[in-house]
Amino acid sequence: QVQLLESGGGSVQPGGSLRLSCAASGDTFSTYTMGWFRQVPNKERQFVAAIRWRGGHVSYDDSVKGRFTISTDNTKKTMYLQMNSLTTEDTAVYYCAYGPYIILSAMSGQNMYKYWGQGTQVTVSS
Repeated sequence: QVQLLESGGGSVQPGGSLRLSCAASGDTFSTYTMGWFRQVPNKERQFVAAIRWRGGHVSYDDSVKGRFTISTDNTKKTMYLQMNSLTTEDTAVYYCAYGPYIILSAMSGQNMYKYWGQGTQVTVSS
């Protein structure tokens, strides 16, 4: 089992920034992929970004390219999502996801991930 602990959500005004963190613990894979997804009520969960632990390959949804940056701290087994220039459309519950090695073209598929965090609310409002 892998446990994921998310933190960093909150409320911010449009144009502001937030940084989300997701710490993995437990029986982690030697090579794995972590990602962020988000969901608003009555809508499908949407891919945001993902990163492969070894090799550093990253993938972003077009809606966040240039504004969000995904990164990892290998020693802490922690993934981060730096979110800048936030808009009201970024308001959602953000979920951390963890899975084995996933090829780059498939990193946006939520079915590829085996473990999920509880989610953290991000609210962008004036």
